[in-house]
Amino acid sequence: MQKEQHIDCLGYQVFEGELSSAFSSQKTLVNTINQYSYCIAKKDDDFSEALKQSDILLPDGVGIVIAAKLLYGKKIRKIAGADIHQFLLNKLNSEHGSCFYLGSSENTLSLINTRLSKEYPNIKSGFYSPPYKAKFSAEDNAQMTEAVNKFKPDVLFVGMTAPKQEKWSYENKEALDTSIICSIGAVFDFYAGTMKRPNKIWIDFGLEWLGRLFKEPKRMWKRYIYYGAVFAWHLTKALFKKVF
Repeated sequence: MQKEQHIDCLGYQVFEGELSSAFSSQKTLVNTINQYSYCIAKKDDDFSEALKQSDILLPDGVGIVIAAKLLYGKKIRKIAGADIHQFLLNKLNSEHGSCFYLGSSENTLSLINTRLSKEYPNIKSGFYSPPYKAKFSAEDNAQMTEAVNKFKPDVLFVGMTAPKQEKWSYENKEALDTSIICSIGAVFDFYAGTMKRPNKIWIDFGLEWLGRLFKEPKRMWKRYIYYGAVFAWHLTKALFKKVF
């Protein structure tokens, strides 16, 4: 982790630098943090540890951006999973590199493959859909690791939803034969077209969360409304502690 490109925000080393200078020759674990993952990590020590051990922890939420400004006077920009995905694909395409998608369904991976081959023809890609279950067995982990290592991608994209994907990536980091491990969750569905990312207008105004809430209120209300209030409470406590 390049410390000069990170700030200590609410106990996590959050990335504030430029992606163009973020990657080195060392194996790099990339995760994202937002108000929801911060709150979940408060109750899940393994998840918290996985986030803290990230080499690059991207501020994927306006809550984290606001916290950095209010608590530390730092102006950082939100970098979503979709942003790092596009950045890495552009990088790989220019370098004739390779990537591997681990997660989601066979149908989603097939759609990703179709789009990827059209938009980034210079990238060699591989795919593996793991079993859908709450906890992987030792055999599951061995098969997943073997699939990745047989391909030896420059970048491994992991899409299993949080906190499962972050914990799996951290636990298996050393066993994976790849340079960059990037947990990006819903980006698999965004890129496949099975789920639409909110319009750019929402994103530019820092309201991507509201756009997703309008699209999927039943699934997203707890993440954004309930955990939004919980995060606000944690942020308020941190502000009081700083002032007093």
